[in-house]
Amino acid sequence: MQLNFFPSRQISLYMVRQFLTRTFAVLALLVIVLQTLDLLGNSGDILAYPGNGDAQLWHYVGLRAPQIIARFLPFSVLLGTLVMLATLNQNSEIISMKAAGLSAHQILAPLVVAALGVSAISFVFNERIVARSTAALSAWDAVDYGPIPRDSGVKTNPWVRDGNNLVNAAIVAGRGTNVQLRKVEIYNRVNNGLTTIVQAPRGHYDAASKSWVLEGARQFDVARGTMRDIGTVRFGRDIRPDQFTLAKVDPDALTFGELQDAIADLHDAGRPTAELEGSLWHKLSGPLSALLMPILGSVAAFGLARSGQLFMRAVLGMALGFAYFVADNFSLAMGNLGAYPPVLAAWAPFCLFLLLGETVLFRTEE
Repeated sequence: MQLNFFPSRQISLYMVRQFLTRTFAVLALLVIVLQTLDLLGNSGDILAYPGNGDAQLWHYVGLRAPQIIARFLPFSVLLGTLVMLATLNQNSEIISMKAAGLSAHQILAPLVVAALGVSAISFVFNERIVARSTAALSAWDAVDYGPIPRDSGVKTNPWVRDGNNLVNAAIVAGRGTNVQLRKVEIYNRVNNGLTTIVQAPRGHYDAASKSWVLEGARQFDVARGTMRDIGTVRFGRDIRPDQFTLAKVDPDALTFGELQDAIADLHDAGRPTAELEGSLWHKLSGPLSALLMPILGSVAAFGLARSGQLFMRAVLGMALGFAYFVADNFSLAMGNLGAYPPVLAAWAPFCLFLLLGETVLFRTEE
């Protein structure tokens, strides 16, 4: 194998242009189709809230589309690579490059560099856009697509134990003693049996009395099946404000730095953080999965097209790519269960399939 990976500037630019155009064309097609299906499935819930209309539907599309792009960008890189390399092979361009003295790695080197650029773009896109849209969409969904409070530090759907009772808030905004609660429900229990449910549209922390205050509360009696207004209610003298803000951390709604800070806060509070640490490392290994796709899909580039094996090679490349995504999700799930260490759960599939792709490439072409 030759060590000069870019012997021809013209061929390198040609390969990069072909790779990027096909990758983003596939991505655009996937986003249009999947966004349409997703909107059809959720438009009823959005329009069910009084006053919502076309503007809210487009707002939902604006929040959901970044998530779809981030999720399916690696798939697009894989499919774009397969389409490009199969086309070049079918037109005998790969044979011409090899006849000119280029090795398999020299043919793939421009694609790997371009994929590295796509990975960098993906990471920045996730940090600057996807995390914010995920947090906003989660908060909007928590209030049934109605108005949400314009506060910082929004968390959604945390659960906190108050003695034998359970407390749930749809939205938690703010930090420290400025924490605000929205759509609060308190499940009062006696001997593990539910007795009453207290519901309130809003609540806040009263630093003077070191307790929580609910406004406009209503109480449902489980035994009698009756509902009555009870006005202002105080509860949770043993619940600290950070128990609501730290009760549930959505790693997809936080940037890399914010998730690091949340993990540090949880660690200081004595909470388990292994699952979040795996998600933290996956914020790096996830975008880098685009780097693997040219290597895993390279089997479609080589071999004679007229031998009748081009289709099987493309299927093999697709199978390798999708096997990576399956292994990646499985590894993350095992990490969440505590079976794998966080670093291993995030990076093991990447390293394994990098070695697997290189092994297939060496044994078949080098």
